[in-house]
Amino acid sequence: MYSIAAPLLMRMEAEASHDLAIAGMRLASQLQLDRLAAPRVIDPVTLMGLTFPNRVGLAAGLDKNADCFEILGSLGFGFVEVGTVTPRPQPGNPKPRLFRLPESQALINRMGFNNLGLAHLLRRVSGRRYDGILGINLGKNKDTPAERALEDYRQGLEAVHAHADYVTLNLSSPNTPGLRDLQMGAALQQLLDGIEVTRAQLAEREGRRVPMLVKIAPDLHDDDVKAIVGQLIGAGIDGVIATNTTIARPGVEEEPVSAEAGGLSGAPLHARSLEILRCIRAEAGDTLTVVGVGGIDSGGRARAACAAGADLVQIYTGFIYRGPALVREIARDLRGSHDR
Repeated sequence: MYSIAAPLLMRMEAEASHDLAIAGMRLASQLQLDRLAAPRVIDPVTLMGLTFPNRVGLAAGLDKNADCFEILGSLGFGFVEVGTVTPRPQPGNPKPRLFRLPESQALINRMGFNNLGLAHLLRRVSGRRYDGILGINLGKNKDTPAERALEDYRQGLEAVHAHADYVTLNLSSPNTPGLRDLQMGAALQQLLDGIEVTRAQLAEREGRRVPMLVKIAPDLHDDDVKAIVGQLIGAGIDGVIATNTTIARPGVEEEPVSAEAGGLSGAPLHARSLEILRCIRAEAGDTLTVVGVGGIDSGGRARAACAAGADLVQIYTGFIYRGPALVREIARDLRGSHDR
């Protein structure tokens, strides 16, 4: 089905094709077609107290509203991350805001956390059928001032805690003004301190402590990455996702849409993502679970991410261009080969 649909979708405007694909998967989910899925590649690994069926995950951003995570999960992913979700619904940035760079196997987006809000997402994840690991990615609303960001992240955590296998704090999207300022220094420390209080309260109330990860940007200096890692470890954060999209344009300067504002994802990001992974692993040792994302569009690139320090990998742009076959390819290639 993918081989038939993909050429048609690629002829459409990028966001229109994305919306059509999501609508189709939402219908498939409503019909519970995920029950017909072929068995996933089994390569279990236990991290953060969770047993992942395999090491391949879907990155946040594709299924923002958790409308089709069960269908996506049925394609062989060991874990699926939904969101980014904000407390209140928001439309995101004006269109057009999603652009393909097919020659570079890349995308540029400035979506701006467009989503239907926490209430919608909670309706979707309650009573889930998906038997893999479900992560929920949290953000702040665009109109929430930076000094009140903790309130949004607390509200998100309190809402999803009972439903998520793990939670990610997205502090690194380049498309929400001021968001990246929260991933460093005093702003990060204030956020982490406040979140830890809420985590402890929820763990006591619900009898389980949900693992928490922080997603960081690729545009940080290595010294900043090291400082962030130290803060995350000190705050009891369980893991880090490296990386989000980049505002740089490595190797795509000649592409027609390269001047569009937004974050670049896909193959051109891979080299910098590996550098960040190596920096994190060197600083953190085995203290943090590290998830590698950025330009992973083959089994070889997934192995490179693991060699650089990743325990798990996530895909997004590679999945858009290559489809479901990529999930199984990576899972097979990583099975038995992850020996850091």
